Amino acid sequence: MIKVRPLGDLCEAIVDCEHKTAPLEDSGIPSIRTTDICNGRIDIQNTNRVSEETYKLWTARLKPQPQDIILAREAPVGEVGIIPENTRVCLGQRTVLLRPRASEIVPKYLLYLMISAEIRHALRSRSEGSTVAHLNVADIRSLPISVRHGLSEQRTIADTLGSLDDKIELNRRTNETLEKMARVIFKSWFVDFDPVVAKSEGRQPDGMDSETAKLFPGSLVESEIGQIPKGWRLVAAGEVAEINTWSLGKNDDLNLIEYVEISEVNRGDIGSTQCFERGSEPSRARRRLRHGDTVMSTVRPDRGSYFLCLHPTPNLIASTGFAVLSPTTVPWSYLHAGLTQPEVFEHLGQHADGGAYPAVRPEVIGDWTMCIPDNEDVLRAFHRVCAPLFEMACSNRKQTQTLSSVRDLLLPNLLSGELNTHSV
Repeated sequence: MIKVRPLGDLCEAIVDCEHKTAPLEDSGIPSIRTTDICNGRIDIQNTNRVSEETYKLWTARLKPQPQDIILAREAPVGEVGIIPENTRVCLGQRTVLLRPRASEIVPKYLLYLMISAEIRHALRSRSEGSTVAHLNVADIRSLPISVRHGLSEQRTIADTLGSLDDKIELNRRTNETLEKMARVIFKSWFVDFDPVVAKSEGRQPDGMDSETAKLFPGSLVESEIGQIPKGWRLVAAGEVAEINTWSLGKNDDLNLIEYVEISEVNRGDIGSTQCFERGSEPSRARRRLRHGDTVMSTVRPDRGSYFLCLHPTPNLIASTGFAVLSPTTVPWSYLHAGLTQPEVFEHLGQHADGGAYPAVRPEVIGDWTMCIPDNEDVLRAFHRVCAPLFEMACSNRKQTQTLSSVRDLLLPNLLSGELNTHSV
């Protein structure tokens, strides 16, 4: 029997965030922003951080706890994520906490209801605001929710869908580790110059074979940014890569466009793409992509909307809100690892301007300074070590896309009752 209930009746509490900006710290307790929430998951690793004192103040009305759901009121409207076990968080701006009532609904079942197409559409249709769409708490409370299952069946459905999400999350964490390894190696070789420092001190570079170590000079010299390896030089990213040089043209022989929008991209992952028949695509669908391109959002550049394009289909097209950097004289692994260092996004965020959607010009990304070795064999050695890490991550993403498709196919059918868990 279907019961349609307002969301407020299914929750013990629906609590809005503080309407001011929390003082941030370099470390501490995660403060969840809307940009940390995507398709049922909360990105705990890359959140802002607050002190214990701020945490106590910001959770005075209600302390978020595992299995609570956090909903984005704005930018993007209606995204939800569930708080993981053994995790303390507080609400950042433009978020709302939902605490499901255990006697009425299973938290993960409610989560899947909230990410269903039906509820997403309902939330977006309730959003208001001429400049930036947003949700009122009253509209969230009154949101009608159709519950078609008892608690036992809710748990089974949540477990079925959750098993797919667990594998997706494992792939995400694996990719995070793989790509972090590549960035750590880049920083060691081309930012901190650890192999050169070791050789200048008469030591064998840590974790490096002797043949690779021979490729590095044995001393540092002064430069405009401090000491760099002897014989190496400083270049702008735009000197070793072309920016936005390939655009979709009227005569391009494509019948179908697979479009990548900024809102679907987060730290290397593309959540989903949209398909359009040629001629019906959005006007901003113009950036054509090649193998090895690094694609970075120019809008809110500090939030990390970037991805590495490996083995794209010919019809994969990105928004003009991205800067597409195609390497010309360096390996794609070097360019991508260099441009996705944390300090790059911090720098871009500081140079972004504008109102609700601060942005940078693509040239600002192209001006980022990098250090290039005089011996190209160093770059080749880096590519041999790090390209496989990025390729493995790419393979995992393809598997994740398949798993996500299966989940997205099962989700509406399980929630609607058209398919039962015994059939899965």
